[in-house]
Amino acid sequence: MEQRKRDRRATRGFLFGCVVAVLLWSVVSAQIRYSLSEEVNEGTVVGNIAKDLGIDKNTLKARKYRIVSASADPLFHVNQNDGILYVSRKIDREEVCAQSSTCLINLKTVLENPLEVHYVEVEVMDINDHPPGFPEDEKRLDISESVLPGARFQLKPSRDPDSGSFSVQQYRLSPNDHFRLEVKDRGDGDRIPILVVQKSLDREAAGSHSLVLTALDGGKPPKSGNMNILINVLDVNDNAPVFTEDAYSVMLHENVPVGTTVIQVNATDLDDGLNGEVIYSFSNSMNKNMLKLFDLHTLTGDLIVKGSIDYEDKDIYVVEIEASDKGSVPLTTEKSVIIKIVDINDNAPEIEVTSFSSSIPEDSRPGTTVALISVNDLDSGLNGKVICSMDENVPFMLTPSTKDKMYSLVTKSPLDREKQSQYDLTVSAKDAGQPPLSSEKTISVVVSDVNDNSPEFTLSPYTFYVTEGNDPGVSVLSVKASDRDENDNALISYHILRDGSKDNKITSFLNINSDSGEILALKSFDFETLKTFQFQVVATDGGTPSLSSNVTVNVFILDQNDNAPVILYPVSSNGSAEGVEEIPRNVNAGHLVTKVRAYDADIGYNGWLLFSLQEVTDHSLFGLDRYTGQIRTLRSFTETDEAEHKVVILVKDNGNVSLSATATVIVRVVEPKEAFAASDVESSAKDEEENNVTLYLMITLGSVSLLFVISIIVLIAMQCSKSTTEYTSKYLQETNYDGTLCHSIQYRSGDKRYMLVGPRMSIGSTIVPGSNANTLVLPDRRCNSEEGNGSETQLRKTTRSSVVHLFY
Repeated sequence: MEQRKRDRRATRGFLFGCVVAVLLWSVVSAQIRYSLSEEVNEGTVVGNIAKDLGIDKNTLKARKYRIVSASADPLFHVNQNDGILYVSRKIDREEVCAQSSTCLINLKTVLENPLEVHYVEVEVMDINDHPPGFPEDEKRLDISESVLPGARFQLKPSRDPDSGSFSVQQYRLSPNDHFRLEVKDRGDGDRIPILVVQKSLDREAAGSHSLVLTALDGGKPPKSGNMNILINVLDVNDNAPVFTEDAYSVMLHENVPVGTTVIQVNATDLDDGLNGEVIYSFSNSMNKNMLKLFDLHTLTGDLIVKGSIDYEDKDIYVVEIEASDKGSVPLTTEKSVIIKIVDINDNAPEIEVTSFSSSIPEDSRPGTTVALISVNDLDSGLNGKVICSMDENVPFMLTPSTKDKMYSLVTKSPLDREKQSQYDLTVSAKDAGQPPLSSEKTISVVVSDVNDNSPEFTLSPYTFYVTEGNDPGVSVLSVKASDRDENDNALISYHILRDGSKDNKITSFLNINSDSGEILALKSFDFETLKTFQFQVVATDGGTPSLSSNVTVNVFILDQNDNAPVILYPVSSNGSAEGVEEIPRNVNAGHLVTKVRAYDADIGYNGWLLFSLQEVTDHSLFGLDRYTGQIRTLRSFTETDEAEHKVVILVKDNGNVSLSATATVIVRVVEPKEAFAASDVESSAKDEEENNVTLYLMITLGSVSLLFVISIIVLIAMQCSKSTTEYTSKYLQETNYDGTLCHSIQYRSGDKRYMLVGPRMSIGSTIVPGSNANTLVLPDRRCNSEEGNGSETQLRKTTRSSVVHLFY
């Protein structure tokens, strides 16, 4: 305990002596020099300047005695009352003077009335306040067992921020039998430890060695730092690489591009195989900052520029390169490469846009000014003379201004926004230095729109097919137009051209959405009264002045199944589709009971009727022909069969959504004598019924004939403005069917396909060409059916004429 107290007192006494001791001073040529240690406390006395200069301290304040310093935070200050120089703040010698051998701080003191200037030098003495330190705590070395005594391995040196005697003074190696330590002095105060083999290694005896390298400074007591050295003993690689040159020196221009090869070093190894292959690396003693500037190709030995080389930063570099072989225990040889930096023209021109219009109308005349550009180069002479240029494949150019280093960016040809709406112009500036430097600046010029494009419809003309029976007020078709302009110039509104002519009256039933182009029908179309019509739509843009264009719209009405079948026979006196048929009980199978007749006002498949049994008392007695509507017996009657049977027949068309009607036939089975007696009464009733049926058929025939005449007139009118359409015909098999579809004709018009269907054609049938309604006209034909009695045969000789149309 007493010993520790004595040690503390001795230490405090030593530090106190270092802090407050003022060493010898001398005045040489009106200069005073003081010395003090670094890290002294604030307010420490450096010296009595007034006393040492022989100045009366009572006059100091009146004569404004002071230290002249440009620093905002000076290290020293002088007291005007007693002329003593004090420390203003702690002084770190390593911060003020780095590692200079002598650290002198020059002070200039001033007295007025009369003016006197005295110079004071303060030498800051270093103290041992930093221990040595190694770059790494542990170093691993691979050494071949065949290495000869005297082999040398350079280690990374220890660094101590202190200077002079307090820097690293010596190295010590832990005691061992195989290695010793040598220190290489590079002459600038740096000492590099070198590990030397002093005794041959034997891997079988000792595969590894652990050493401790200690660095000591010159302090009293000295401070130290340690690095562990782990040596792995390898086998048999006994030839180190040898560089082909004794010294390498090269000149390198500053600002060379990254990737430039500075020099190629070359080393050879007398060993064979992997032991003779050489790889290159930087020495362990290389400064970290140099590793950011240079890179070394491990195989070729090319020293390559990795960072920015600036002559103003440093004019010479010494690069330590190691050549190692690829043996199991690599051998290494070091070589220094001296790189001298050559100064060049390193200031590129600067481009500045002083006035700029970011948008220019597309109708601007050639010569319109877009921007004013100024260029400047910090260099002088030829290196500061700048020439500006830009790409010639654009409708812009640079024209020199009357003022030096000023240019105008102007248009040189007409602009078109629809072809290109923006230009990214690159202006290049190049000086006349050797080598010349250049810079670029990109200017984005937007071409603004003017209304120079009319709206364009996507189709011309438009052709639409609308099914009859549409809902009024619902959109049935639409048109679309586009405008290559933008904003309001491309905002399109639509309207229907209404000229009040007779042919254009249909447009009064149409309305168009001015924004979307959707066209609404204000009434429902009927194919039987209107088959086609034409009108024009106008599209107008929102420009000033506005531009417009129109398009023709052709509309074709398509038939749909909107008429249900009508029962022509049987029909009762009250108008319902009911009838009574009496047949003898002794008739054979296949006897014709009656025939159901029906009519559909639609055409094509919508008017093609089929018959089926919906209800029958006995399915084994009666059968129905689905095409003709004939009801026949399937077998002979027996004594057990009922005397009255009800047969309900369903008649439906072939529309997509079929419509239907029903007829009821009551079949009464009578004895042969009763049937003969009732034949006269039935004949009279049938005559009256035949007269009614004939009247219905005449009315129907008259209606169809009127539609036929109207169709012929429309076809002739449209033929005048249409070219002859190519037709191809295809005949279907003829069927024994009365009043339903039994023939069709197909034809093409442009890219459309059409089918016409109707009663079976005779050889004399004709097609009226040029009809937009695509109508087939058939001559009259009588369809006969043998039915066993003269009155029914005469009744079924009906005259039919049909005009039918189908689109698919």
